[in-house]
Amino acid sequence: NFSLIATTAGADRTRCTWLNPRRWLNLQEYQSKKLMQDSGVAVQRFYVAHTASEALEAAKRLKAKEIVLKAQILAGGRGKGVFDSGLKGGVHLIKDPAVVGELAKKMLGFNLTTKQTPKEGVKVKTVMVAEALDISRETYFAILMDRACNGPVMVGSPQGGMDIEEVAASNPELIFKEVIDIFKGVQDDQALRMAANLGFKGPLQRQAADQIKRLYDLFLKVDATQVEVNPFGETPEGQVVCFDAKINFDDNAEFRQKSVFAMDDMSESDPTEMEAAKWDLKYIGMDGNIACFVNGAGLAMATCDIIDLHGGKPANFLDLGGGVKERQVYEAFKLLTADPKVEAILVNIFGGIVNCAIIANGITKACRELELKVPLVVRLEGKTAPYTHS
Repeated sequence: NFSLIATTAGADRTRCTWLNPRRWLNLQEYQSKKLMQDSGVAVQRFYVAHTASEALEAAKRLKAKEIVLKAQILAGGRGKGVFDSGLKGGVHLIKDPAVVGELAKKMLGFNLTTKQTPKEGVKVKTVMVAEALDISRETYFAILMDRACNGPVMVGSPQGGMDIEEVAASNPELIFKEVIDIFKGVQDDQALRMAANLGFKGPLQRQAADQIKRLYDLFLKVDATQVEVNPFGETPEGQVVCFDAKINFDDNAEFRQKSVFAMDDMSESDPTEMEAAKWDLKYIGMDGNIACFVNGAGLAMATCDIIDLHGGKPANFLDLGGGVKERQVYEAFKLLTADPKVEAILVNIFGGIVNCAIIANGITKACRELELKVPLVVRLEGKTAPYTHS
């Protein structure tokens, strides 16, 4: 769904997120499609609407045989979602443009609940009205940074529209890889070879190769770490189209990708995580009642696991990082104590990368000013002085 969210819920979400000191960049499907369109990548024709009348007008302008109407939220599973208006499904295929306006009325302003949203759902403020295209064949294509190759790599398979990990496990011979020379870029022979390996034949092979090169141009242009298209398909009319994609960005390039990062949709983000990000704290809320206050992602993961091993449940994942200041410690405590589920706080600090005195001063300041009312267990060890107290 052209989503850039690379995390899921619960503990798995934490394991995916801890490497990144900031929250993931969230773009809606239509925003990602626009980026691809601007780079000459073939996507379905589409319009964006914020009212039912705009959706109806967009459907008429498309003059398509069939139209797909999609609610724009960041969560997956929209097709099987339910609106509190009573409408079922956040994705609808429609032949009559007049129906688009009626469906949009039941989407816009209403909450859509899917497997990935909170129980109350997420309010839909925007819909995408797009041309529906038939897919005669689906393939998989991606460009990603590969440490083993010290640069970008193309990965493709003629089996698309399904989980690529399943293909790699059951039919590894159907996974094709091309290492890209970062100085030369994707060469014509590489693009044509990948297109052939994906099963494109005749004029479609040249067309697919052209799209592959355009996708690499997009990869460089927006400082992506991954551009994954699944399916990268062909239509009965002989078009090669990027039907569905996921783009991951390099957060370190934010300073030169201001227009991209300005599109960040934070309306569906957890307010606590957003507040933590302001103070460069890596925070992920969880379902338990024991708050964790740790430095270093590895130690934070281990602390969560130890709590779970002994029958407890962590209320959060919180990594202070190495360059933490006293104010950040104080703000971290504010976040932890604001969670009504928290019944105890465990501080587990190794002073190899942080000064224990900074942590201790921040904790004592927080305890005095925030009037801490739950049990606090502190373990500080390393730089400055070992100190354990509860």
